[in-house]
Amino acid sequence: MTTFSRLAPFIQEYIYNHHWTELRPAQIAACEVIFNTDAHLLVAAGTAAGKTEAAFLPVITQLYENPAKTIGALYIGPIKALINDQFERLNDLLKEADIPVYHWHGDVAQSRKKQLLKSPQGILQITPESLESLLINKHPELTRLFGDLRFVIIDEIHAFMGSERGCQILCQLQRLANITNIQHRRIGLSATLGDYSLAEAWLSSGTHKSVITPTIDGGKRPIKLALEHFFIPEEVDISQINDYEQYIFDLSKSRKCLIFGNNKQQTETIISSLRKVAKEVNSPDIYHVHHGSISASLRQIAEEAMSQANQPAVTAATLTLEVGVDIGHLERVIQLESPPSVASFLQRLGRTGRRGKAGDMRFICAEKEPLPEAPLPEQIPWQLLQSIAIIQLYLEERWIEPIKPLKYPLSLLYHQTMSILAARESISPAALAKQVLSLSSFTHISPENFKLLLRYLVSINHIQKTETGKLIIGLEGEKIVNKFKFYAVFPETVEYTVKQGTREIGSIIMPPPVGNQFALAGKTWEVVEVDFRKKAILVKQVEGNASIFWRGGSGNIHSKVLQRMRQVLIEDIEYPYLQKNAVKRLENARQIGQDYQLNQQYIFPIGKDKCCILPWMGTVAFRTLSRLINSFCRQPLEIKSIRSVNPYYLIIKLNKNKLPDVYPEITSLCEQRISADDLISDSEAPEIQKYDKFIPYPMLRQAFTCDYLDLEELRQIISCW
Repeated sequence: MTTFSRLAPFIQEYIYNHHWTELRPAQIAACEVIFNTDAHLLVAAGTAAGKTEAAFLPVITQLYENPAKTIGALYIGPIKALINDQFERLNDLLKEADIPVYHWHGDVAQSRKKQLLKSPQGILQITPESLESLLINKHPELTRLFGDLRFVIIDEIHAFMGSERGCQILCQLQRLANITNIQHRRIGLSATLGDYSLAEAWLSSGTHKSVITPTIDGGKRPIKLALEHFFIPEEVDISQINDYEQYIFDLSKSRKCLIFGNNKQQTETIISSLRKVAKEVNSPDIYHVHHGSISASLRQIAEEAMSQANQPAVTAATLTLEVGVDIGHLERVIQLESPPSVASFLQRLGRTGRRGKAGDMRFICAEKEPLPEAPLPEQIPWQLLQSIAIIQLYLEERWIEPIKPLKYPLSLLYHQTMSILAARESISPAALAKQVLSLSSFTHISPENFKLLLRYLVSINHIQKTETGKLIIGLEGEKIVNKFKFYAVFPETVEYTVKQGTREIGSIIMPPPVGNQFALAGKTWEVVEVDFRKKAILVKQVEGNASIFWRGGSGNIHSKVLQRMRQVLIEDIEYPYLQKNAVKRLENARQIGQDYQLNQQYIFPIGKDKCCILPWMGTVAFRTLSRLINSFCRQPLEIKSIRSVNPYYLIIKLNKNKLPDVYPEITSLCEQRISADDLISDSEAPEIQKYDKFIPYPMLRQAFTCDYLDLEELRQIISCW
């Protein structure tokens, strides 16, 4: 039988009616694995390769031929927008089948959720947070809901791997399998995986099934790349249109275009600027902002504008539109500064050029022009170098960052311990330890450490011991567990809701005083009233430009990216995608590199009592180097201060007579038997994740040295200096 004829009849009809000329390679390969084996499946294929259908066509066929008695398939997506998008696509596919589709997250009506709970069947699309809620609040009904669960589809698995949220999913799936005594099959989908073996290990974690990753020939996809550079004036006249704003306006004018910023601030600023230019030239307002602090209704307006055929629309977004929400025919992606990784570059590039068209992505790097007397690190165009390095690593090697699994997800350990307790109401310490420590995410947690955690939680009244020796949630624990925000393992930020009348615009962290102005959703608002009790800000829209500061980092940057940046600086190669200004800025940077002999040195004197270290190492190794210097070099080098911009450079102020000793001191330290434990003091316990504040200090120190420092990588890089 051909793969097509093996599909359910209504799926064949759907394919005919939608004029598909053939099944794509990913779809054929996935069908063969699902139909002919009992293994898990990893579909690793480029964007627009039909991965969603590759998972659902064979799964739906099997549910059609052998209907499940409960929910038969679970789809887990990283964000609500992606779930909503897939919900619409699935409903279209299943119109003629007796297989219901439900989506479940905070924006779904209670009536729809009650319908599923009353008659659990078909396909459920859900976020990890909503699944956690079900595991706690519907614990007695889990077998009735999931007792015949056959498949779990995890979309965009690269967004979960290496994070506590990904570990949470693995815990949830193991807990479901333990309760129902059924091992479902897992299907992972991703367009941006480097090392397939790491993804396979993650996907099969806690199960006895193997993972099959079919070789999928997607063919070479044509792409258009351009990278331009601008100097931004020190004093910006907001009434004037500068070259940077005009360039982006021209790139996006009359097009369906996504602009990616690496933080909320960039998205707000650029849309405000584009609206200013459009007003100046009497162009229509086609501009939108899409990030986590924009209201759901405004995000939906942006998504609908982007999906309308033959209508120009420009949306500036953070990673909220990086994942595979179908936004129709997107003509161009504009990237402000460098994306944080090669994987992110590919995700964003994949937003454009679907359905056989060439991908079109334009990088734009802007900086304030450094003064001639500026110190060395301030003369280097870091974002320009990083953009080129990321592009070259993919073009030359097809390299994508490997994702390192967390060994000690302690915040999640607290979370899952409390979640299991909340679901069970009471349980013996031995039974609780058995349930928690059997979860694959906690392989490296020893029974002794878990006992230490339980004793500590009892001491702070998050857990109580009953007269019969069982454990229950304590009074302080109830304050944590009984809030809906408990379901999420990522930190929540207390934000103030911004309203224009009854219309919600979004939210910000700190309320400005009444009368002050700020930017949100690409528009400028004036504060009319602040209700601190309800955490609400009433505003009115005003003309002009304003800004708001948004906190947020760019994640870890891999050492290979930094090392390729150094190569960009010292090699004599022309990159065809560089535009006029970028070519000139790179030439200038390379001249600086020659003047300072950056191809031979890593440590440079800057002034009579300062030196600059350009280590060319990634975020984790850089953090380790900073701690090594701070812990062991302060006294011998008579260091007065250390300033670092991770992962680009360190500036150390020290006794001028000690400048020649910096290099031998660091290299000598790397040859000694120093362990990561030596880089953290007994009184220090870095709280990084959401529930770290409820973890005993010795455990926090162990987790930090293992998951956030890497002496071995540091030694390898410094050995090449």
